[in-house]
Amino acid sequence: MASKNMEDLVSLCKRRGFIFQSSEIYGGLQGIYDYGPLGVELKNNLKSSWWKSMIYDRDDVEGLDASILTSRHVLKYSGHEDTFSDPLVDCRNCKNRFRSDQATDGKCPACGSSDLTEPRPFNLMFKTTVGPVDDGSNYAYLRPETAQQIFTNFKNILDSTSKTIPFGIAQIGKAFRNEVTPGKFIFRVREFEQMELEYFVMPGEDEDAHDSWVQKRLDWWSNQGVPMKSIELYDVPTDELAHYSKKTVDLMYKFPHGLEELEGIANRTDFDLGSHSKKQDELKISSNVKKNKHSNSKMAVQNDSGDWVVPYVIEPSAGVERGFLAILNEAYTNEELEDGKNRIVLRLKPHLSPVKAAVIPLKKNNKDIVNTAKEIKDDLQKMGLGRIILENTGNIGKSYRKHDEIGTPLCITVDFDTLNDNSVTLRDRDSMDQTRLQVKDLAMYIKDLVKK
Repeated sequence: MASKNMEDLVSLCKRRGFIFQSSEIYGGLQGIYDYGPLGVELKNNLKSSWWKSMIYDRDDVEGLDASILTSRHVLKYSGHEDTFSDPLVDCRNCKNRFRSDQATDGKCPACGSSDLTEPRPFNLMFKTTVGPVDDGSNYAYLRPETAQQIFTNFKNILDSTSKTIPFGIAQIGKAFRNEVTPGKFIFRVREFEQMELEYFVMPGEDEDAHDSWVQKRLDWWSNQGVPMKSIELYDVPTDELAHYSKKTVDLMYKFPHGLEELEGIANRTDFDLGSHSKKQDELKISSNVKKNKHSNSKMAVQNDSGDWVVPYVIEPSAGVERGFLAILNEAYTNEELEDGKNRIVLRLKPHLSPVKAAVIPLKKNNKDIVNTAKEIKDDLQKMGLGRIILENTGNIGKSYRKHDEIGTPLCITVDFDTLNDNSVTLRDRDSMDQTRLQVKDLAMYIKDLVKK
């Protein structure tokens, strides 16, 4: 059963080293989190799974790692400078600030007062100076999303590869938003990572491509342990669509704090490439774009008739942190055992588990057993199976419970029989069943396990 409240997850993350509040020793930095030893492994495994599905398992997608510092021209013509803002409201009574949509029935969410200021736009982008002198003109932004550099690199990638339309460009990277009210643990933060694909198609092929990507993303989340029954599809109404969107479907997940967006799949039409293109008047752009006076590239391709066409874009975009939270929530289980005791177990998919296997010496003070366990651990680690650790606490029961709680799918116990017959005891996380296996067969066993 999934976690029923956020407190369970926050406690687990702090206790076991998944997530810490950034700058905690100085009181913490709101909306910023650090990922500990287990958190960084789970996060990296999640990103690796996404990258594999987008790049390695497909022939029509290329990868990108673009810069975080972003030219102001990019965000000017994308519309971010004008529109990337939230309506900010002040409570005159308690002095709290919040987004206007949080004022239920026109009342402050903190104190209930109706004495509120009128909403005013608050730009969410972080601005920084570039160069040694701050004269007011040499500035850039920390990117508020990862998509724009994909668009600005469209021609570079098209020209340097053998790709033809349809094809995609995928990127995982940091983004920064100066959220008015960050909160809900890692759901809404000021520094986060996005997993974004921009898939370019010819006009007229966009609707089928959009439908196809919605299903592909549902399938992928299911493979990560977030089943379709836990996701609701929200077809964003026309009056709620972003100005560039022809259609957007949000994958809504019931987080501990409520039903919220896990991923959005948008049909962005020709707005993005059209916005960043020179010679816009020649391209028959369907979207309402800002006239571009600075671009030196025509963001278009030639069709079979030789006419220049600006491709449409289908964008599946997911936050790594939101995915992390959803996966953690689905995996969290408080299980009652036959003896009446409880155990907390993270039923993570093995390919996501921070630790793939723990090698446990039965006796921490027995040199032969400990040395054998170290050799097994070292040999397995060298095989690139994921993180393998040596757990030498001397208490086998506590070791099992610890690894249940952090999601380790397999515990390998080295005992006195190991010294005689070169076999070990395998203990399965989910069933708690124990079997014997020869050491020589361990690598293949774990290799098969982490594919799941």
